[in-house]
Amino acid sequence: MRLFRSSEILGIARETLEFALEASEATHPNEYMGLLRGEDARKFDLERRGQVITDVLVIPGTKSDPRSATVKSNMIPNDRKAVGSVHSHPNGVLRPSDADLKTFHKGNVHIIIGSPYGWRDWKAFDSNGDPRSLDVLDVDLPEEQFFDFTQADIDAELRAEGRDPDSEESDR
Repeated sequence: MRLFRSSEILGIARETLEFALEASEATHPNEYMGLLRGEDARKFDLERRGQVITDVLVIPGTKSDPRSATVKSNMIPNDRKAVGSVHSHPNGVLRPSDADLKTFHKGNVHIIIGSPYGWRDWKAFDSNGDPRSLDVLDVDLPEEQFFDFTQADIDAELRAEGRDPDSEESDR
């Protein structure tokens, strides 16, 4: 079983690219690193077959400094939606380093984001490190809910237990 999909990458959702740009800027002066995940384009009513990059997966235990970001390989999930990687270059250089090229074999698209992290401060590369085009797509991403309950649900449960949801003790 292959971890990374081989179908064509059509583009990246605008919201996903925005997240990667903001995360890169927030991590500055250190590098930022994440894995890219894709969804079938048919979920977005696109008329072409392929994948749309919809998510950036941050790997627990990632270490970064101004010159590199290292992911613990044992922390990478076996994710069938994985399509590549994204990382930043705080020095603003938008080309892969030799170290980058050694990791590009995993996936079809790799994005490098450079300082100052604006809409023109990124480039996409294929698995060989050659520049490739990557459209930014205006698609509606589904609203993901990490938890299937709300604060109102928590408050109702606390009240049912005879506890005041507004008291400090309930916050512990």
